[in-house]
Amino acid sequence: MAMANLILPIAVPHSKEHKMKKIVLLGALALSAFSALVQAEDKPLRIGIEAAYPPFAYKTPEGNITGFDYDIGNALCEEMKVKCQWIEQEFDGLIPALKVRKFDAVLSSLSITDERKKSVDFTGKYYATPAKLAMKAGTEIKDPLVDLKGKKIGVQRSSVYDRYATDIFAPAGAEIVRYGSQNEVFLDMQSGRLDATLADSVNIDDGFLKTDGGKGFAFVGPDFTDVKYFGEGQGIAVRKGDKALADKISAAILAIRANGKYKEVQDKYFDFDVYGE
Repeated sequence: MAMANLILPIAVPHSKEHKMKKIVLLGALALSAFSALVQAEDKPLRIGIEAAYPPFAYKTPEGNITGFDYDIGNALCEEMKVKCQWIEQEFDGLIPALKVRKFDAVLSSLSITDERKKSVDFTGKYYATPAKLAMKAGTEIKDPLVDLKGKKIGVQRSSVYDRYATDIFAPAGAEIVRYGSQNEVFLDMQSGRLDATLADSVNIDDGFLKTDGGKGFAFVGPDFTDVKYFGEGQGIAVRKGDKALADKISAAILAIRANGKYKEVQDKYFDFDVYGE
C-alpha cells in the first residue's frame, strides 16, 4: 500500500537576521524612551517678563532684555539646570497669559498679594522694596489723603500701585491716570501732564530720579508698605496648583542666596540688600 504524501511542519530555527531585527527594534524602543526622558528634562522653563521696568527689566540699546529680574531668572535656571526661555508681555497681560499656558512662570516684579493668590500661586519672595510717591522737588506731603486732593497721579495699570491709589487716593479727591508701563508715567511726569506717581521706590529712583528726565523731582511723603496692597515682597508666579514648580523655584532662590550668586547679581544693580527683611 502506497503511503500518502504527508507534509509535516518543520521547525526552522530563528535566523540570525531575525534575531538582529529584534535587537535593533528593542534598541530603538529603549532609545526612544530615553530621548523622551531627556527631552522632558531639557524642556525649557518659559518665563513671562515685561521689559520696561528699570532696573528690574529693560532693553539695552541693542534691543536685548537685561536687568535684575532677568539676571536673577537666569541664575535660578542655572541652579535648577534648565534653560530659560524669556517671553515678553505687557504687564497687565502677564497673569492672563500665564493662565492660558503662554509661559510657565512670571518673573516680572509681581508683588505677592492675597488678591493675586486667588488667580496664581507664588514662590517665596526674591526681593522686597517699599512703594513711594515722587513729585516736584520741594513739594510737601504731610498727609497724602489731604495733600493729594486735586492732583493727577500716574500709575501702571493693573499694578498694586494702581489698586492702592484707586482705593485710597481717589476717594480723597486725587485723579488716577493709568498707563501701560511705568516708563510712560515717567515721560508724562517730565512733560508736566502729571503731578505725581506712586510706584516701587527703586524703580522710581533708578528709572527716573537718577536720569536726566527726573531732574527737579524727588521722593515725597512716607513709605507705603500696607501688606493688604503691597504684599510680602515680590515673587515668581506659577499657575494655580503647580506646587512642584513653585517649590522647585523657591528652593533655587534660597540656594542662590546661600551660595553668593544672588549677591553677585544684586551688587550689579543696588548698593543695598534688595531682598529686605
